[in-house]
Amino acid sequence: MYTISSIIRTLSNEEKRSFIALLRQKNKRSDTKNIQLFKLLDITEETKDLDVKIYGKRSKSAFHALSKRLHDSLIDFIASKSFEGETSEEMEIMKLLLASRIFFEQKQYKIAFKTLQKAELKAKTYDLYSILNEIYYTKIQYAHLNPAILLEALIVDFKTNKASIRQEENLNLFYATVQNKLVQDHKDYINIIRDTLSTFGISATQDLTFRSLFKILEITNKTAQATRNYYTILPFVEEIYGQIHHKENLIDKHLFYHIQILYYVANAYFRNKDFKASQHYLVLMKEQMHKSQNQYYRRFLPQYTLLYTLNLNYSGHADQAITTLETFDDHHHKEQISYVLDLKLSLIVFYFIQSRWKDALGILTNFYHSDYWYTEKAGMLWVIKKNLIEILVHIELDNLDLVESRVQSFRKKHSAYLKNNGETRTIEFLKLILAYYRNPEIVTTEAFKNKVQNTLTITPKKQEDIFEMSFYAWLKAKAHTTKLYETILKLVN
Repeated sequence: MYTISSIIRTLSNEEKRSFIALLRQKNKRSDTKNIQLFKLLDITEETKDLDVKIYGKRSKSAFHALSKRLHDSLIDFIASKSFEGETSEEMEIMKLLLASRIFFEQKQYKIAFKTLQKAELKAKTYDLYSILNEIYYTKIQYAHLNPAILLEALIVDFKTNKASIRQEENLNLFYATVQNKLVQDHKDYINIIRDTLSTFGISATQDLTFRSLFKILEITNKTAQATRNYYTILPFVEEIYGQIHHKENLIDKHLFYHIQILYYVANAYFRNKDFKASQHYLVLMKEQMHKSQNQYYRRFLPQYTLLYTLNLNYSGHADQAITTLETFDDHHHKEQISYVLDLKLSLIVFYFIQSRWKDALGILTNFYHSDYWYTEKAGMLWVIKKNLIEILVHIELDNLDLVESRVQSFRKKHSAYLKNNGETRTIEFLKLILAYYRNPEIVTTEAFKNKVQNTLTITPKKQEDIFEMSFYAWLKAKAHTTKLYETILKLVN
């Protein structure tokens, strides 16, 4: 039932109405229960005794069969809608190509070439290189029937298109190769990206498709996230995004990719502490989310909200950021679990920064899954941040036993990972906060202040990761007896 409920949550209200109308049209009997089951799963997350609600008695076998039929109907409906929306141009071009071949077979050469030319222009517009290959193949085959065609020029076009096909293939190989190296925990991520792009002959200055730009930015974002090195990749991100200006006429066609690209660009600027630029791209992102009758609004709302509230918080508008997260309805976005968890963790951090430690602990106590489960859903770095902020919350609440036990647990679970990945600052940070907790007076000594400065701070400051800076700001605020939020804002600005 959870699978069906998750599928239903991906549908807009208009799509739900269309699906119900389709079921009514297909139902041959008036007593079919599929619409009733759909509506039950749409309005409630309660999945117990649904067979009793539908049939008035226990009927597991009939209910199982009904559920399977509804599941299959939903999959078919979504696939059909996607086929209509995403491949309408491709289908139209294929129809033109097939029609031209029929005209050639019937010796209607004039209309055949005219139809083929129309297909070629459309295929070029949408960067459909594989279909273009078939169009050029057909055009070359019948070129001798049209004196106006220059065969040499046509062969050049054919070979140029072949090169574009190879570029698409190389981008897939680039993506797969870098992903594989990320999984293997290679450390030199930036050079891996550069070397892999070079290996497959890819350059950001090439005329890349939306999908290609998306793939390059996706892997670049994952790399920067793993290394927290957004400073180095920002010029590359800007260079990649610069390609969008040459494709203004294709933006609506590739709406999903464009929205995600805007998110990656906004995120890169945020992580480099350029909040004005980040907010600019977030405005553009939201405008695109509202296009095509809000087709992708719900899909991208969690990650948009995450970046929007982070910008608010680090721009001095913490109250607005907290209110936005407090009122966010994460129950409607369970399929976006990683972003929902990021939103919850952000709210914990925002509470902590404002000295609302009990509010932060209230959310932390609702994380009842294991660290393994959260690692699967949100990643190891999320788990490490969650465990660190939990330790800091217990220190502020003076929960002595819990502090000691959480620190021991943290070291047991994460020390090996941190050492293997060169995360020495996190290890040093843990030592320093424990030293402070056991002996609070030490924090104001010059020796302690110097150790915090020399151990936890990197230069130049513009390359410092904003999230790591926020954690270390806690110790700096203690050492200099300043308010945490003011300390953070001073550091990032």
